[in-house]
Amino acid sequence: MSLKGKKILLGVTGGIAAYKAISLTSKFTQLGAIVKVILTNGAQEFVTPLSFQAISRQPVYLDTFDELDPAEIQHIALADWADYVVVAPATANLIGKYANGIADDMLSTTLLAVTCPIYFAPAMNVHMYEHPAVINNMDTLRARGVIFIEPGEGYLACGYVGKGRLSEPETIADVLVEASNRAAILKGKKVLITAGPTEEKIDPVRVLTNHSSGKMGFELAAAANELGAEVTLISGPVTLETPVGVHRIDVISSEDMYRAVMNQYVHHDIVIKTAAVSDYTPSVSYDQKVKKTDGPLLLELKRTKDILQALGEQKTHQYLVGFAAETNDVLAYGKKKLENKQLDMVVINDISQPNQGFNADTNAVHILTKTGKEINIPLKSKTEIAQDLLSMIAKEVDRS
Repeated sequence: MSLKGKKILLGVTGGIAAYKAISLTSKFTQLGAIVKVILTNGAQEFVTPLSFQAISRQPVYLDTFDELDPAEIQHIALADWADYVVVAPATANLIGKYANGIADDMLSTTLLAVTCPIYFAPAMNVHMYEHPAVINNMDTLRARGVIFIEPGEGYLACGYVGKGRLSEPETIADVLVEASNRAAILKGKKVLITAGPTEEKIDPVRVLTNHSSGKMGFELAAAANELGAEVTLISGPVTLETPVGVHRIDVISSEDMYRAVMNQYVHHDIVIKTAAVSDYTPSVSYDQKVKKTDGPLLLELKRTKDILQALGEQKTHQYLVGFAAETNDVLAYGKKKLENKQLDMVVINDISQPNQGFNADTNAVHILTKTGKEINIPLKSKTEIAQDLLSMIAKEVDRS
């Protein structure tokens, strides 16, 4: 259990639980981490900079405009320096500021410049923690990749009993150790992921498309980045934010997707194709809007290029993963896809089942590998599915 050499930027905000951040600094330091601390003005009402400096043997940062080194911009240098950022305790105020892009002190300004993984350990009154505004702010930050270390339940400083007390320093440290260990399993690997739908133009106002939201692919991209991979995400039209640390290429049509994927393919070690690419496209697309008539409109369609087939045929060193969204005979169709497309793994999901469709936040999958493995992952969040799947892929790649 070690954090040796890891650079941790610890943000401490103005809650009574700030005293625990001193123990957390000590714990990180004992595990071999280099810890630099930012104290907000509120935090300084509860704890002193000297306590953190004595334990960490590092400078403590208090003011955005107090530039300790004239050769650098302090908050940018700290953001670039860190391997991990931990905010403990994270108050409702800080959570709200970060969710809304407010930068009015050293900590909030630095957070907006950070590109490494960020962990928030909230601590507040139980009613504050359950307030819709706080919940919405936390949901916003989760969608942007912030990882929350859930508070514990018990007696709170305000006298209430409930959920809201800061997670113990040992628990927070364990989360960072686990993240550090996980971050190594795809280190040095280049991962290419496709996500979302495609749009096939009929005329300037109409397209053929599907219900894919891109959520599964974006969760996989975030998970692969967390595991240390260099990630390229090729996405059709979606409304999702790009995961932190991921290189994104936007496309529209199936032809756009084909060209982008084939251009990137040779440079990657692992390729995961979750995109729901249209199988057909209009034989003719019109430059002017097609006007309605009294009779039916006949639209002639032609087959698009089979991207997964092409990837399987041109595979050299890549580990190739395909997704199969089915509504019936899911295992039979999945096995057929695994064999016909020359895949290393196929991930099958039955989109006819509740909470497993394109727009759901959850999924359940059945995994088949070329080596004969069959693995069921029951209904979970797509975040958890992505983490489980990437861990399996990493083990398969190590064995190959």
